[in-house]
Amino acid sequence: MVIGKATFAAGCFWGVEATFQSVEGVLETEVGYMGGHTESPTYREVCTDRTGHAEVVQVTFDDSQVSYARLLEVFFRSHDPTQRNRQGPDVGTQYRSAIFYHDQRQREEAEAYRKELGASGRYRRPIVTSIEPAGTFWRAEEYHQKYLQRKGLTSCRL
Repeated sequence: MVIGKATFAAGCFWGVEATFQSVEGVLETEVGYMGGHTESPTYREVCTDRTGHAEVVQVTFDDSQVSYARLLEVFFRSHDPTQRNRQGPDVGTQYRSAIFYHDQRQREEAEAYRKELGASGRYRRPIVTSIEPAGTFWRAEEYHQKYLQRKGLTSCRL
């Protein structure tokens, strides 16, 4: 078993986490914050849209069961990557579409996948998903972890 880490931002982290929990080969998911400039940010601080952090899901996966390319596919299918700093009713930089890569291979795969998807004609608008180096992962407060699962829900959609 080869354990990998992947970190994605695609709007509110509750729904993104639920999406990745259902992927075979995903061993663990945690929600938190990445990509900002404040040390140990809280949910309340991140929601002010002043810390620079995105709401992220950090995925621990078995690379022998699920490829990083498959995780990229799940990521792009789970949200609208053409919306800048928002997903649905959630607006702000904390809801941006971003891939935080953990090594050069992930960076190259993410860039190639985004380019291929952009050229595919699937979207009418350009893909705005950023590809950034993974920084410190600040784990969100406990009540955010597995939120939808604990509430007996499978998605945030009404």
